[in-house]
Amino acid sequence: MNAESQSATYAEITGWGKCVPPAQLTNDDLATFVDTSDEWITTRTGIKARRISHVNTAELAALAAKRAMAAAGISPEEVDLVALATSCPDTIVPNTASKVQQLIGAKNAAAFDLNSACTGFLYALQNATAQVRSGMIKKAVVIGAERMSWWVNWALRETAVLFGDGAGAVVIEASDKPTGLVHAQLGCDSEARDILEIRGFGTDMDRYENPPSALDVHFMGPDIFKRAVRAMGQGSETVLAKAQLSVDDIDLLVPHQANLRIIASLQKQFKLADEQVMVNIHNYGNTSAATVPIALCEALETGRVKPGANIMTAAFGAGLTWGAGYIKWGERVTPVNVCDEELPANDKTAQELLSIAIKHCLNK
Repeated sequence: MNAESQSATYAEITGWGKCVPPAQLTNDDLATFVDTSDEWITTRTGIKARRISHVNTAELAALAAKRAMAAAGISPEEVDLVALATSCPDTIVPNTASKVQQLIGAKNAAAFDLNSACTGFLYALQNATAQVRSGMIKKAVVIGAERMSWWVNWALRETAVLFGDGAGAVVIEASDKPTGLVHAQLGCDSEARDILEIRGFGTDMDRYENPPSALDVHFMGPDIFKRAVRAMGQGSETVLAKAQLSVDDIDLLVPHQANLRIIASLQKQFKLADEQVMVNIHNYGNTSAATVPIALCEALETGRVKPGANIMTAAFGAGLTWGAGYIKWGERVTPVNVCDEELPANDKTAQELLSIAIKHCLNK
């Protein structure tokens, strides 16, 4: 371990990037094959549209990572770790992070997948931050990437309207400045883990006698709402206390984008003004582990993150995992470089991309 590693006690976020696929599925589009309406979805969730990917999770993650590395001004060879938070892996074995490592050219990096559902990005960020702060690594790319549309049963209205696809990433680097994820509180309410689950997949299923058919997301909305508000609120209070901050010190809250009413409840609890809360659920729906990094990227792109800002983030997901974190932003809020690469061209609409899945689900 060299002197630089020993003196570096923080993990500053130096780069950020997102990747949202171009095909958009609006509420009106959904209403053409699901018994719903724009009014029904909007009033219950705040969602107006979501993106449907024409590529796999690894490709979404890789482009977000490339954009984050460009923003940080680092080369792929400098990356020591690729941490991918996802519940939509391309493959179970090998892990999807190894594919991302290959696609971004980070040949010197370790790579792992982490599945903590919607809280995954916070779990991965805490893990990578701990490695940087311990001196074990210097630079990491932390990604939240999901292709949630792959799991959706389009015959089930309550969940078909919620989810979308996308990816967001950050680069963290060793620093002696008190920046980055300074404090975090993670937890898991496992007693209620069965109220949010994807059934019919994994070694829990009967592989030979009852092979999987249509997968679906089992979702008990009212109970999830109550637990999400409580866990995210308590976690945020704990982190504020650890950081010796008051609510008045918060410049921006970047919460998990699962439901606008959950976000509004958290905002009310902490008495935050609208300009202090980052909301983009109306454009993307719930992209699970990708919501927080996508929202953080958009906050930076729109000038809502100022140098030295105090940022709070909180999330809640299946498991039931939960987490909150305090991020002290550094001085730079503009990218060093810009990645001009795009996803492979797609000439299909969201409905055309989903046509086989929709037909399969609705004919069951």
